[in-house]
Amino acid sequence: MKAVILLSGGLDSSTILYQAKADGCECYAISFDYQQRHRRELESAKSIALSAGVKVHQIVNCDLTVWGGSALTDKRLELPKKRTLAEMSQNIPITYVPARNTIFLSFALAWAETLEADRIYIGVNALDYSGYPDCRPDYIQAMQEVFRLGTKQGREGNPIKIVTPLIDMKKTEIVQLGNKLGVPWEQTWSCYASGESACGVCDACRLRLAAFAELGLQDPVPYAAV
Repeated sequence: MKAVILLSGGLDSSTILYQAKADGCECYAISFDYQQRHRRELESAKSIALSAGVKVHQIVNCDLTVWGGSALTDKRLELPKKRTLAEMSQNIPITYVPARNTIFLSFALAWAETLEADRIYIGVNALDYSGYPDCRPDYIQAMQEVFRLGTKQGREGNPIKIVTPLIDMKKTEIVQLGNKLGVPWEQTWSCYASGESACGVCDACRLRLAAFAELGLQDPVPYAAV
């Protein structure tokens, strides 16, 4: 069974790669250099892909800074910092990159059909406080229909399945799953900032730190501030 895994190098995507391995898949990882503020995550994606022993790891160049529209693709926009979980849940944040998962899934689908793959794994999570619109169940259901209607494989009755192991999990549950699967957390990167150490104050860092703390665990990634 072949699977393409969307791998950013973060906590969620690394967990789904290891889940795909546990599911018995021959794994092909795809990452994206879209000139994101936090391009440091690509180093982690390379490390995780190597550690997991993927068949092939592709890094696709796709410059989304030409449009901007997000604090991750436009450095003139300030990253939210030191927000509480309640504040994060109030609205879709400025770190949302317009249509990012649609773009990424389209690339993954093209590669998966070329490989005659069975599955695409994506680490979307509907319970995450960021509330991104392209991480929700109804979005995934709609994209699954696109996969069925828009590919030769789908029209011939063998559509590529979108697998979302984390979609209904709390961040603490994802950490617990990753521990069970043996994910090397020290190689992962979740921070939205661009420093050598994780900032500890952006939304991604705070969500991650809160999950480890709730479980009584130490996050092995170095932080500049906590």
